[in-house]
Amino acid sequence: MLLTIDVGNTNTVLGLYDGHDLKKHWRVSTDPHRTVDEHLLWLRAILQLDGYDLTSISGWSVSSVVPAVTGPLRDIGHEVAGDAVVVVGPGTRTGMSILIDNPHEVGADRVVNSVAGRERYGAPLVVVDFGTSTNFDVVGPDGSYLGGVIAPGLELSTDALVGGTAALRRVEYVPPRSAIGKGTVEAIQSGALYGHAGLVDGIMDRLADALGAEPVTVATGGLASTIVPHCSSVETIDEFLTLDGLRMIFDMNREDA
Repeated sequence: MLLTIDVGNTNTVLGLYDGHDLKKHWRVSTDPHRTVDEHLLWLRAILQLDGYDLTSISGWSVSSVVPAVTGPLRDIGHEVAGDAVVVVGPGTRTGMSILIDNPHEVGADRVVNSVAGRERYGAPLVVVDFGTSTNFDVVGPDGSYLGGVIAPGLELSTDALVGGTAALRRVEYVPPRSAIGKGTVEAIQSGALYGHAGLVDGIMDRLADALGAEPVTVATGGLASTIVPHCSSVETIDEFLTLDGLRMIFDMNREDA
């Protein structure tokens, strides 16, 4: 079986594949301070919760934007799966041309999302990943990665608002009764949800203008289901887009091994 691991700044998402079939998935907090041994114990515990074991893992595919976690997971991968390890980064085969000023700058997760999005939905394409940041990744009509947009994420923005004020507090991300908040909580909810949805729609309009074509739009990430219902520009939510991309890229890099 193939274990796919997407390490984000806030959360780490894992998926266990049998061929193309996603058997199980897990979402846990990212901790850059774990040692290799702690990561190993943590992974064993997660798998055992659902009756699996590291001995059943024959392939290992990782994307990570947290360097302190990348190394330990690479080491564990080689211990568990031998040479059948792919850590997405410079030199990894993706089948996609990266047409930005410095291709080494683009985050692994953004490439993975673009590869999976193009395969599943075609091009031109914009993938919106709702995580710690809200990332927009643009695939051109010819299937090349053209670049994108990075904006503060919903939780990050709200944390900054609450942390920078004396009287405001954190709220649940649910729609208020009206866009006109009748109290502080509803006012914050309106600003957070509708403000972020407006950010998404505004950026989508500009990206379509820059492309000169109307792209397919796909959302993923932990907060996609919270924000997308309030957007007018996003067509599809694909919860497991990144995990599927990691599976696809693993297959590309192992086919000649």
